[in-house]
Formats: sequence, structure tokens, C-alpha cells
Amino acid sequence: MKVVAILALIVIGIGILTFGFSTLGDTASVRYLWTDGGFAPHGAWQSMLAMHGIVFAYLGIELVGLTAGEAKNPKETLRKAINTLPVRIAVFYIGALVILLSVLSWTKYTPGVSPFVQVLASVGIPGAAGIMNFVVLTAALSACNSGIYSAGRMLRGLAVSGEAPAAMKRLSDRRLPLPAVVLSTAIMGFGVVVNVVSPDKAFVYITSVNVYAGMWTWAMILVAHLRYRAKVRAGLLPTVDFRMPGAPVTNWLALLCLTFVAILMGASSDTRLGLYVWVIWFAVMIAGYRVARGRAAR
Repeated sequence: MKVVAILALIVIGIGILTFGFSTLGDTASVRYLWTDGGFAPHGAWQSMLAMHGIVFAYLGIELVGLTAGEAKNPKETLRKAINTLPVRIAVFYIGALVILLSVLSWTKYTPGVSPFVQVLASVGIPGAAGIMNFVVLTAALSACNSGIYSAGRMLRGLAVSGEAPAAMKRLSDRRLPLPAVVLSTAIMGFGVVVNVVSPDKAFVYITSVNVYAGMWTWAMILVAHLRYRAKVRAGLLPTVDFRMPGAPVTNWLALLCLTFVAILMGASSDTRLGLYVWVIWFAVMIAGYRVARGRAAR
């Protein structure tokens, strides 16, 4: 549904820019992309502070690798999925933004109102707000589904290696890590509590915590890949024919970018809470890991 909605918006936007239909047709122009203050109308610093929202939009992209264990033909399936990611990003992220910022000047968008809703309503589509709210709801449910999927599998993996409670290892009759999934779902309910306590800041708080956790995951993937390539060069591990472009330079560039975003988020009062929570959570993880390792050694 989300894909169909975005593609529909892109088609409608192209129609407005090309044929000039609807009330937006008289003013819509790609010039809006660089007029009204340019790409950073409030300064480069204010634009960079939006990076945490951009990173949040890409969280979950690493699940492509996590699904390898359940794919019928991971060598073929993962290769295809990874190679099509740049195309999907270009169409669904960059393409949608280009259309939104071309049919209306960024100065015309209202804070607190979905730009998708505003464009569709301006075109004259009845029930635009209801349609987009339904799409957003399905997208949120999809995100919850992938989060529960990944958390449940990783939690069981930790239990199998002795780094999580043994009860999390159990599988249902359908070979699903049911205890791990139930626990992951229960923890997700903490977001409801945050929304009740601070409804105006809940989204920023939750996303900032998620972004720090997600960037840590990405950083560990990059570091693990660096170590893997080092062992390949040493002849300790076999190489593969599906290589990361530009490695190891691209590894270090990505790590540098993640560090930069972490510093930016720490500099903002709205997203700084995520840094505090992550520092505490990281300390708890280190302590738990040492306890688990100590028990394994005995």
C-alpha cells in the first residue's frame, strides 16, 4: 500500500509539472528545488540537524542480511535485493521528495500536516487525509512486524549462544521463536507509555533512541566486514564474488558519517536524550555480556 501510494503521488506530480492540471498546475515548477532560500534556507547547521530523521527512515535496511538464514536461495535472493536497493531509494525516497518540493514550495507546507496529504488535497482528491492515514497505519504495522521478526530471531540467537535466558531458545510447533517474539512485543509496548507521558515529544524521543541503536548496529556490521576482509587477505577465510564496492575505504567513510550524525544528535537538545539512554543501555549490555561470559567460563 505504501509503495502504491508513493508511486501514485509521483505519477500525479509528474502530471502536474508536465500538463499543469489541478490548481497546482499554474505554479508548480522544479525551480522550487533551489528558490525560496535554496537547499539550506535556514543555514547548513539547521539542515544537518535533520539527519537523525533521515537515518531513522533507513533503519531496518540491515534486515536484508538477517533474512539470509530463512531464504531458500540466499546467494541469489540477497544479491538481487541488495542490488535493487539503490533503485528503490532513488524512486521512493529521492523521487518522492523531488516531486513534493516541485509541486509546492517548501514554504507552503504546514508543520504537523503530512506533505502527502497537503498535495493530494490541493489536487482535489476527496478523502486524501483518510487515505494517507490508512497508508501510514499499514506502514507502521509493517515496521512493527519487521522489528518483532528481527528482535525475536536475534534474541533466540543470543540464547543459543548462552548470552540470553535459556527460555528464549524454545521454538513453537511451527519452528517459530515464540517466547522471544512475545518478549520483544511486550517491550515494544514501552513506546505506548512514552506517548502517554510526553505525547508532544514521544516521536522524537523514540526515534532518537532507535537511531543510536541502529547506527551502532551498522557500525558493528562495518567493523565485522573489515575484520572479515583482513582474514581473507591473510588466507584464513575464503573470498566471495559479491564484494562491497570501494572497501575498505567505503567502510571507513561510512563509520565517519555515522560518528558525525551521532555528534549532531548529541548537540541537539531534542535528540540528546537518545545519547543518554544509549550510554546507559550500552553499559547494561557490557555488564550483562561480562556476566554471561563469566558463567560460560565456569
